[in-house]
Amino acid sequence: MAEKLHRIIVTGGAGFIGSALVRYLITETPHRVLNIDALTYAGNLSSLASTAHSDRYAFVRANVCDGLEMSRLVAEFQPDIITHLAAESHVDRSLDGPAAFIETNVVGTFTLLQAAHDYWKALPAGRREAFRFHHISTDEVFGALGDEGHFTEATAYDPRSPYSASKAGSDHLVRAWYHSFGLPVLITNCSNNYGPYHFPEKLIPLMIIKALAGEPLPVYGTGGNVRDWLYVDDHVRALVAVFERGCVGESYMVGGSSERTNLAVVHTLCDALDRLRPRADGASYRGQITFVADRPGHDFRYAIDASKLRDTLGWSPQESFESGIAKTISWYLDHESWWRDILSGAYRGERLGIAQ
Repeated sequence: MAEKLHRIIVTGGAGFIGSALVRYLITETPHRVLNIDALTYAGNLSSLASTAHSDRYAFVRANVCDGLEMSRLVAEFQPDIITHLAAESHVDRSLDGPAAFIETNVVGTFTLLQAAHDYWKALPAGRREAFRFHHISTDEVFGALGDEGHFTEATAYDPRSPYSASKAGSDHLVRAWYHSFGLPVLITNCSNNYGPYHFPEKLIPLMIIKALAGEPLPVYGTGGNVRDWLYVDDHVRALVAVFERGCVGESYMVGGSSERTNLAVVHTLCDALDRLRPRADGASYRGQITFVADRPGHDFRYAIDASKLRDTLGWSPQESFESGIAKTISWYLDHESWWRDILSGAYRGERLGIAQ
């Protein structure tokens, strides 16, 4: 348990990583949490059913682009920490509709920074010194790696998609508010997350659900693109370590040290499902794999060097890819009602991001 009680705003707390953070804060710490989420397509309050009745948790439906509402909520809740996760986050969607990504990720971050700065300036000295604005970002802002090397906190930005460009822009805004106005900020850039409650347009949940439905498993290109996979609960522990003990103005890389090609990930999922939920015909789910045209501008490889986080704050991932993926598959098998409710809505598992 944390020694000091904090009042924490989590933006985007009904999304995948945000809801995992809220669940952790309510179940594992004494902190009070205000969850601000616009409940767009990927926001799901059912992911927070276990926290909904806590007297330390509150939810407000609001958009981070609404400056008056952000200022009001921040002033009323009086946070010690703002953790900013509200974002459009799917690369393929950013190819189909970039405008929403610029609006939420860039304009929304600017709007929240303005509200946080006005609030922070008016705090008494002790609280002003203790306040933190924690911006959660992605490794995709750094572009693509070749066969070797890792992203570090010193890696130059080189975004390649509307999504990663919008997140790079938000990172730069956060740093500007630190250097120009003194706002005490922290930034984390994480690798690909996976785990329970993941919206099923992302690779791992999408492959699980399509496999169970007997549908083709679409793999981009040859499946050789590499990602560094991070179990979401490990990411959450890193976030808490950073906003509780991180150095103001610093950025921290968060990765799972679990590089896998996309095809290897799909093979792992198929082999696990062969054991846990065999097909009626006895064939392997690998037979459903179908190679499709690659995503435009598909970055070849991401990999994180998280040694700064490990050496300065004592964090390391608790889950290997094998243990984390086993937990993830079991969760999706045991919680079909959660993802079937999503599939009954606007998203049906169709391919996104093919607009040219």
